[in-house]
This record gives sequence, structure tokens and C-alpha cells, in this order.
Amino acid sequence: MLIDTDTLLAYGATPKKWYKGEQIFAQENEARYFHQIDVGSVKMTSLTNDGKEFIQGVFHEGHSFGEPALWLQKPYPASAYAITDSLIYRLTREKFLHLLDDHPPLFKRLFAIFAERLYCKTLTANILVNNSPEEKLVAFLLKIKNENKLIENGLVPFTRQQLADFTGLRVETVIRTLVKLSESNKVKIIDHKLYFR
Repeated sequence: MLIDTDTLLAYGATPKKWYKGEQIFAQENEARYFHQIDVGSVKMTSLTNDGKEFIQGVFHEGHSFGEPALWLQKPYPASAYAITDSLIYRLTREKFLHLLDDHPPLFKRLFAIFAERLYCKTLTANILVNNSPEEKLVAFLLKIKNENKLIENGLVPFTRQQLADFTGLRVETVIRTLVKLSESNKVKIIDHKLYFR
């Protein structure tokens, strides 16, 4: 958790409930709040020119999201949606900056988060420029493995549709490609579940 709940509340944060599928903010909206997830999960997405959703990131309990736009006073570069029913603490930009001024160690944590996200964005860019669907999927699976996002025994926690949304591929292409990767023992598919080691 970036900032403990008591500290957020002391600086005027308010909890807000969001329901599964509900939009938290839209791409191009003015960034006005620091958001930290107490319960649930959130995805940040943008749309491609042909109207396909591209997942920029997925955030879970204890994570914050949307800070770069808030920090720079720029519009959000992506939209945010609740993946599950979620409880999110929101703190205005002014109060968030005041909190950071009063708690300098949080600057170091925030800087580390920004650095990690920038690193992940670079890995994602490398995935997207790979030519073949096989290369894109294997690179994405390696990325989530290195981020320790695989579940027990290498279970991939994403649906085929989410893999398509992360990689810019069509879901049909993801399904065909995973079958090929399974045949070459690069992934395992057991009871329709995807495993990667």
C-alpha cells in the first residue's frame, strides 16, 4: 500500500464505491484526484483507432493509479474502469501535494512506483513492436512472469480477451496462437486454463 488509510483520511480523502464495469474517469478528463484502491481492482484502457480496447494497466488493492496526469496537471491519457466492485479512496490534488510535503518518504515511494511503471511501459512497447503474434504473447507472458503476476504453478490470471487487449491482437488470433504455443510446449493449456513457466 502506498499510503495507509488513516493518513489518507487525515488529509481529507473520501471513500467512494464503484461497481463492476463502472467508469472512474474518462480519457482526456482533467486529473483532479489521487486514487488508491482499498478493495477491488481497476483497469486503465485506451481505444485504438479501430475501436479496440487496449489495456494500459491493471491495479489491485493497495495500488494507486492515474498519478502521472495528476502530478503533471494533464488530462488522463486513458480511461479507468472498475473490474470488480471496488472501494477507492480519493484525495484532491491540492491535499495530495500537501500530504507529500508533510511526508517526504512518500516521495521516494512514489518515485519508485513511477520508475517501475515506466520500465513496464518500455517492456510493453517492446512487446507491441514484435512482428509475430507468437513473439507478442511470449513476450507478454515473460513480462507478467517477471512481475510475479502468475498465480500458483504458473497459472496466467488473464482471459484470452484480456490477453488480446494487452497485446493488441484479436481474440481469435490469441486463441490460435496459444494452441500453437501449446503444441511447441511453450505454454500449457489444462482444462481451458493457461499456464506459463
